Amino acid sequence: MSRSLMDQHDGVLFDLDGVLYAGPRAVDGAVSALEELRRRETPCGFVTNNASRSAEEIAAHLNDLGMVASASEVFGSAPAGVALMGREVPAGAKVMVTGSAYLRQLVEAAGYRVVDSAAARPAAVIQGFDPQLRWTDLAEAAFAVNDGARWFATNLDMTIPREHGIAPGNGALVETIGRATGTIPTAAGKPEPLLFQQAAESLGLQAPLVIGDRLDTDILGGNRARFTTVLVLTGIDSRESAAAADTAHRPDHVIDSLSELFAEDPAGAVT
Repeated sequence: MSRSLMDQHDGVLFDLDGVLYAGPRAVDGAVSALEELRRRETPCGFVTNNASRSAEEIAAHLNDLGMVASASEVFGSAPAGVALMGREVPAGAKVMVTGSAYLRQLVEAAGYRVVDSAAARPAAVIQGFDPQLRWTDLAEAAFAVNDGARWFATNLDMTIPREHGIAPGNGALVETIGRATGTIPTAAGKPEPLLFQQAAESLGLQAPLVIGDRLDTDILGGNRARFTTVLVLTGIDSRESAAAADTAHRPDHVIDSLSELFAEDPAGAVT
């Protein structure tokens, strides 16, 4: 009997940028795919490395684009980054936030004292994506790291799909500080498997399908979590890059769009 990809899994864990939307617009086929999954009552989670917006803001954006979502279904790298920092830096310590107002709120809520200058001698710097970051913000972070502050990053995505094309991501800004300090940060988010595992556990999933557009974060992270992975060709990577990837970065399936989730006997397996 013919079966679709969705017939073989109990839920879906989606990446966002390049999979469901690109900036202010929905990716072609995303709205109808989410509608069909909701009609089937298939559990859906949204696993994102974007640390600039809260779960509530991300869910609201999805709903504005016609995709039903709730904040409880969103799993982001900003909370993961703060939790990671909490393992090594005690509450009450001074922390410099090189990132969004949302990341700053999370750091304050975790009991840290947020400072804006390397002269304040922060114990740690935590860096997340924020399109409003300035050169002076990056410089202060570099000064603090060079003075001995621990350095954490919510994620290391080098690029991010936007409405008009591919733009520098948090990883590119992290690399800027890395070149100025000769160090690398301790990073949370994808491709670490924790976000996928937390999402699956929260949604009660045993065999979810992980869908993303990037081999270096979505697919590698899903593979590390030992879930079935699908590369969708609406974002960063291509069928050619998937075929050339090593085993750790290679998806189980490649599809042109999310509509193929429901096709019988999908022809996108990568061997």
